[in-house]
Amino acid sequence: MSSEHKPKRARVRAPEPTGRGWLNTGGEPLRLSELRGKVVLLDFWAFCCVNCLHVLDELRPLEREFAEELVTIGVHSPKFEHEADPEALAAAVERYEVDHPVLDDPELATWRDYAVKAWPTLVVIDPEGYVVHEAAGEGHVEALRRIISELVTEHEGRGTLHRGGGPRVPPRQADTTLRYPSKVLGLEGGTVLVADSAHHSLVEFAPDGETPLRRIGSGTRGAADGDPETASFREPGGMTLLPQHVAERVGYDVVVADTVNHLLRGVRLADGAVTTVAGTGAQWRDEARGGPAVETALTSPWDVAWWEPAGGVVIAMAGNHTLGLFDPVAGTVAGFAGTTVEGLRDGPLEEAFFAQTSGLAVDEAAEERGEPRLWLVDAETSALRWIRPGAEGFEVHTAVGRGLFDFGHADGPAAEALLQHPLGVAMLPDGTVAVCDTYNGAVRRYDPEAGVMSTLAREVAEPSGAITVEGELVVVASTAHRLERPVPPGVTAQLVEGAAHRVSRPATEIAPGEVELAVVFQPPPGQKLDERYGPSTRLEVSSSPEGLLVSGEGDGTELTRRLVLAEGFEHGVLHVVAQAASCDDDSAVEHPACRLTRQDWGVPIRLTPEGAARLPLVMGGMDAG
Repeated sequence: MSSEHKPKRARVRAPEPTGRGWLNTGGEPLRLSELRGKVVLLDFWAFCCVNCLHVLDELRPLEREFAEELVTIGVHSPKFEHEADPEALAAAVERYEVDHPVLDDPELATWRDYAVKAWPTLVVIDPEGYVVHEAAGEGHVEALRRIISELVTEHEGRGTLHRGGGPRVPPRQADTTLRYPSKVLGLEGGTVLVADSAHHSLVEFAPDGETPLRRIGSGTRGAADGDPETASFREPGGMTLLPQHVAERVGYDVVVADTVNHLLRGVRLADGAVTTVAGTGAQWRDEARGGPAVETALTSPWDVAWWEPAGGVVIAMAGNHTLGLFDPVAGTVAGFAGTTVEGLRDGPLEEAFFAQTSGLAVDEAAEERGEPRLWLVDAETSALRWIRPGAEGFEVHTAVGRGLFDFGHADGPAAEALLQHPLGVAMLPDGTVAVCDTYNGAVRRYDPEAGVMSTLAREVAEPSGAITVEGELVVVASTAHRLERPVPPGVTAQLVEGAAHRVSRPATEIAPGEVELAVVFQPPPGQKLDERYGPSTRLEVSSSPEGLLVSGEGDGTELTRRLVLAEGFEHGVLHVVAQAASCDDDSAVEHPACRLTRQDWGVPIRLTPEGAARLPLVMGGMDAG
């Protein structure tokens, strides 16, 4: 739909954002009425959400470009209970270097006022205080740039634009050896290597886990290769040691998930030299998931693990809810598991759903018994899962976890147990599994033989990674900025009755029967849908639980679809993946700039006879339905 054919819509005054408090403002509240004359961008986000973290980085150059005309306000709309803790939010704002004002909205009051349906969602408000654009998901920077440029030109001409600095007041930061570390790796000789994420580097510690021996990386954001002093990372995550025979062939020993750079880096332990071994540095959008390693785009690799049955390094590709496979010797990357749909579905790897996989651990003892298992945690479904070879290929199974919107802290039989956004997993010497239950601030233990979950330790500050060193569990306490040994030798696991929670995000009320799903997408100013090679749009729909959709599942090229919802269900989730290709609307340009916009929704719905018969989801533009 070209800009001149956009549907007409009444101007809507932007509601005043309301919440519990403000960050990066010196504690002072902001009001839209005080920001008249500025373009205001509301970023609805949650710090659990990897797509929201992508948007934070996408917005940085835009905020610099329009520093005099644009005010960005992050509206933090929590999904998990832990995210509603104001101290946890303050830590996240520091950890991710959020440099604009943030509204703490734990009750989702502003979310409801703006009828938001997805994390992240961006809302543009013009200098006169009217909503002019909405976009869900990531990859909207060019559209926002064009819209903001048009608003600046228009309101400068009308005399309603006011330039000047924004209202940000930066907080003070403490000086610690580690800052929000994420993962830990044991090395030969008993030393440990820690991903010092907020310092954008790696630190090797003596076996005590407290005495730093060397730092690898300059400590500034970047993607430079080279020696330890000049190489740079951006929020590095998981690490894995290569087998010696592989390391000797490729010239490096450790593979590092360089998360925000969307790269894998190789580190040679002898001298600390860093090289880029996979990824292009650009974030995967919808390209092929395999090919030459340094020519294949990755997206937020969060953890890595060498797994012999797979023949390489398994990559937890949190950014698109899949697992990848890196072959260091061949220099290739391939898709290993997942469809890119965010959810919880077991079965063959090519059909399974994952949800921001954030931790991997190889069960080496089971491998020696001829029963190989790769354990993983999916943060967004609060799930502990495992992969093993089956009769017809690899299969994924779920030990603990119910879906995108169920979480808690409860022990006992696996079917009753609950986690809250776990980020790490490790094997214990007795063959049980330690889970870094991050948002519960706990270390949990899962016994695969008994099928029972228990609690080993509580009051650990956002545990995010763990290893065993000489039989003792070493845990990354991320928001305490250190390594801890919270489980004394011989401790007995406890059973916590706990509680179950559901996401407080309001469910969309839908009537059973026929429903129109409408994904709204309007190309940004100066662009049109790219139909040179066929349909420019794609829509994929699935649901949980099984049987919720009578018809309407599957792929298609239209952004509207007739769904039929079954009777007999009270709650469910619609999984919707939409994308649209657009190009510069200029026939005189031989090679117009083209972009792919993509968004995934997991929409919680409540079926009621009084519910709506139309479900609009805004990927970009304004809904005129």
